Amino acid sequence: MEELAEKLKSRSFVFFGGKGGTGKTTCAAAFALRASRDGRKTLIASTDPAHSLSDIFGVAIGPKERPISHGLYGIEIDPEEEAKKYITRVKEQMQGVVSSVIIQEIERQIDAAYLSPGSEEAATFDKFVELMDEAGNPYDLIVFDTAPTGHTLRLLTLPEILGAWMDSLIARRSRAVKLLRMTSSSSKDDPIIKVLEKRKASFEKARAILTDRSITSFVFVINAEKLPVAETAKALSLLRKYGIAADGIVINKVIPPEAGGLLEKRRAIQEKYLAEARTKFSYLWIAEIPLLDSDVDGIEGLLRVAAFL
Repeated sequence: MEELAEKLKSRSFVFFGGKGGTGKTTCAAAFALRASRDGRKTLIASTDPAHSLSDIFGVAIGPKERPISHGLYGIEIDPEEEAKKYITRVKEQMQGVVSSVIIQEIERQIDAAYLSPGSEEAATFDKFVELMDEAGNPYDLIVFDTAPTGHTLRLLTLPEILGAWMDSLIARRSRAVKLLRMTSSSSKDDPIIKVLEKRKASFEKARAILTDRSITSFVFVINAEKLPVAETAKALSLLRKYGIAADGIVINKVIPPEAGGLLEKRRAIQEKYLAEARTKFSYLWIAEIPLLDSDVDGIEGLLRVAAFL
């Protein structure tokens, strides 16, 4: 455990992910709190629509960065609100770029895109990039408390998918410009291409950050149960495909041997999946947090969890 703790001291971004209900928000909050107590100015950012940071810390956090305790700040990203901002930015970028004759039609299509699947992920991703720019100034560390696994994987693989899509759009626009000009001259001054290339550069920057193991790490939080173990194995495989490395697994709510009584049978089932997780994820650092005798609430409760991390 000390090995990973030392390793993560050099990270600028640490993502906590996992199946819903495993306790990833608690672990992310405990880790961020401990980092701030160790002298790192830390921001914890929740991208889970079912925000719990405010409840855990006992303070209203919301969509704007605000102080939680000494050296620790929080923000709860609202995907719907970010999507609205995203659409507004796109419309502003189109102003002066396309003819006023077709601007209304383009805005109608953009408004329709706001309601389409993936718009909130794209908008949240833009907020990711914005926050990543703040690493080192003003924050030493940004901890992301992510949405349940499937949503998070879609978010983290966006740079690869949208980057390829941008390449296609730029190539098509370049061909269209050349045909309009009936010349082979460069289309680099085309305003639409400039907008597309700016977006592409943003995706490339995010991908470079997400795949740089020296500054970014991913930690999965699981319970010793069949589905979380299986889902995490698949998620790790997909992240590797996109060049994103994971460093650790936190097995949460482990029933201690001395529990006895009604929990003894449940503990026997857990032991099977604990053994499977320890074997399957043996190449990663593994921390185990016991099932606690009370809810994790406030600073003292989080510091109690942090001791196991």
